[in-house]
Amino acid sequence: MNWTTASDLKQQLSRLWERGELLRAQIQETPAFPLRLSLKGPGSAEVTGQFEAVRRWIALLVAIPHLRIEWREVRHAVMGAQRLPQSLWIDSPEAAIAWLGKRREYECFAGLVALTRSRQPSLLAWLARRPLQAVELAGKWPQLLDLVDWMQRHPRPGCHLRQVDVPGVHSKFIETHRAVLAELFDLVLPAEAIAGERGGVAGFAARYGFLDKPVRIRFRLLDARLGLLPGTPQPDVTLDADSFARLAIPVRRVFITENETNFLAFPALPDSLAIFGAGYGWDALAQARWLAGCTLHYWGDIDTHGFAILDQLRGRFAHVESFLMDRQTLLAHRALWGEEERPVRHDLPRLAADERALFDELRDNRIRRSLRLEQERIGFQWVQAALARLGGDGC
Repeated sequence: MNWTTASDLKQQLSRLWERGELLRAQIQETPAFPLRLSLKGPGSAEVTGQFEAVRRWIALLVAIPHLRIEWREVRHAVMGAQRLPQSLWIDSPEAAIAWLGKRREYECFAGLVALTRSRQPSLLAWLARRPLQAVELAGKWPQLLDLVDWMQRHPRPGCHLRQVDVPGVHSKFIETHRAVLAELFDLVLPAEAIAGERGGVAGFAARYGFLDKPVRIRFRLLDARLGLLPGTPQPDVTLDADSFARLAIPVRRVFITENETNFLAFPALPDSLAIFGAGYGWDALAQARWLAGCTLHYWGDIDTHGFAILDQLRGRFAHVESFLMDRQTLLAHRALWGEEERPVRHDLPRLAADERALFDELRDNRIRRSLRLEQERIGFQWVQAALARLGGDGC
């Protein structure tokens, strides 16, 4: 028998709960109550041939609290007129909640709705969209509303998160709940108070006008004659992006490498410096307009992500050249090949013809599946020979 059971009916309600619809009904009439539940019962032949089983099934349904049954009458050859369930109903959200044993969560959400309606009614839309998450945040919801109030009074505040002065709220609280706060701020702040081009947790401060931690750029001078720091021939220096942008160093070549060991071991070269790359994202480096007058070389892994980073860097500096990201280097280090996780599949429009050809071979697994050669596995003599071909005599 595959007739509807009490467990089946409860699962129907559980799915509504997991989608947030039973809590959402406190704000929006979805789902509409009375709520009809799906019912599959015995057919005519089963009523006749399995009469006692049908009676037991009906008795189990009748015993379910909070369930309303609509009946239909059928004629039984021996027993005469009998009633069978025609449809099953839950008449109110409260009845559904009682059956699921979710009264505490339901009442908690009701409290959140009442508080939000009195303080920030525009955030009711967020509660309706994320009711289960709201219940999880119930203990923190008053502080979140306090932060929303503060932001409305101080749009684009121009201070660090540490300087937000809200009782019971500290910067760690804000940092932990940036994703939620971003959704709440977007609902209440005017468009001119939101930098729409910035998004995600990393862009939280810039999006809402907070001061952020400075992005730092680490570099090494490769020419001891440049004398940036007295007594330090090839200093390893870290500066905030603004300070780096204001440097006036007479270099003509810049090498960007993603690997710290390669960065530290990069050979001495005249009029050159090396930058320890930051992976995806080159906005901070782009502030240094003086780099536009230098020859730029990017040295990344020979894999699809390495070429994707190169492509992105060219969005900031169109003249950047790849370094040791060629087919000859790849094949010469066959014994050191590795495997790339989750290769890039989309096209990269800024690659040169030879770079695009190798990228396509990697993306399409023509050489070997998910092939990767990490930059630090390339032999140091191979690196020195490549630099010599660029005209890089040691200094």
